[in-house]
Amino acid sequence: MKTDISWLNTLRQNALTQFEQTRFPSQRLEDWRYTNLSAIEKKQFAFANQVETFDDTHKNHLADFMLNDCYHAIFVDGFFDALLSTLPENITVCSINEAAEHHETVLAPVFNQAIESPHGFTHFTNVHFSDGIFVCINEHSQLDKPLQILHFATQQAMSATRHVVILEENACATLIETFIGVETQTYLTSSVLEIFLNDHANLTLYKVQQDSDKAYHFGGTYVKQADNAHFTHHNFALGGLLARSEIMSHLETGAQCELNGLYLGENRQHLDNLTRIVHAKPDAVSREYYKGILNHRARGVFQGRIVVAKDAQCTDSQMNNRNLLLSSDAEIDTKPQLEIYADDVKCTHGVTVGQLDEKSIFYLQSRGIDEDHAKHILTFAFANEMVDKITVPSLHDCVFTQLLARFPQGAER
Repeated sequence: MKTDISWLNTLRQNALTQFEQTRFPSQRLEDWRYTNLSAIEKKQFAFANQVETFDDTHKNHLADFMLNDCYHAIFVDGFFDALLSTLPENITVCSINEAAEHHETVLAPVFNQAIESPHGFTHFTNVHFSDGIFVCINEHSQLDKPLQILHFATQQAMSATRHVVILEENACATLIETFIGVETQTYLTSSVLEIFLNDHANLTLYKVQQDSDKAYHFGGTYVKQADNAHFTHHNFALGGLLARSEIMSHLETGAQCELNGLYLGENRQHLDNLTRIVHAKPDAVSREYYKGILNHRARGVFQGRIVVAKDAQCTDSQMNNRNLLLSSDAEIDTKPQLEIYADDVKCTHGVTVGQLDEKSIFYLQSRGIDEDHAKHILTFAFANEMVDKITVPSLHDCVFTQLLARFPQGAER
């Protein structure tokens, strides 16, 4: 990481002061009341070292998750690996360390400006990030194929990354965040992504969190949407022992925001999802649809909050969270919130929590399908609605394969 850039050093020092005061968030904070982070404090992870080479097993594991027909920005234990990466040549894409040195006039004014509710994890990441990606797409330009930002954890350690994406007026791009790790390792990954969308910019972002089942994960995505900007996010939380995902967006006049999510928990996984959409100006539209499937003793959390400011007349917002519990020991805490200060709005929210429909199971059994097979079919169909929203073929196949591994009989017809 760069140590001779004054504005960045000042930011790190301020973040360190704040982190020393707050530490990691506690359950006394309303947004964290359902997630206990004491296990992370007790682990006392060391910081990951930069690895120059790794063995064939790691190479093969990484190759399994590198998507076809995409650019790739590869981070190994938090460090950008230029040799493994393939970046576009006609778009400004580089490591955040390089950007801090060579694109300071663009990066410095926006860095840390999209995070409206900082907490211990965002402070921690600002202090300790080793690297990240910087993407800046000029006005009326388009990224010709998706850019995959792939994080690969190989050490029993903690790593932090810091990303900044800027789309100028009428720019367009698709990004894919992927988090994976060595299955035998216990590690902590903390990643913060800031996004700035200028007028009429259009960004589609996918996140696939497939960390080790012993891992701890925090991922925060913070978005500023200017007038008529479009932002679409698809969040797939599949891995990790304890994983927290935050998506927050601030909408100006006529902006559109769509948040889709699927979290699959089993054994003792704890998957926490927090979303916040702020309608700051009139005529903005937001749609939010999250689904959860929890088995064994897994626990899911969904906290969705929509804020409509006083001046945000003619807001149109919908939020829906549906959850399927496959075990009597599984648990979901769901908390949808509407905070409305304008009077000419159209806002709705809905939540369902339930088990598989016994009538549907019986119907399939009456057609000669055994009970376990019938349950897989119904569960797979419930989840696959979210997978079918993926428009990148290689990513769709990857997530579909992960879903099929959970419910192997579900795709049979």
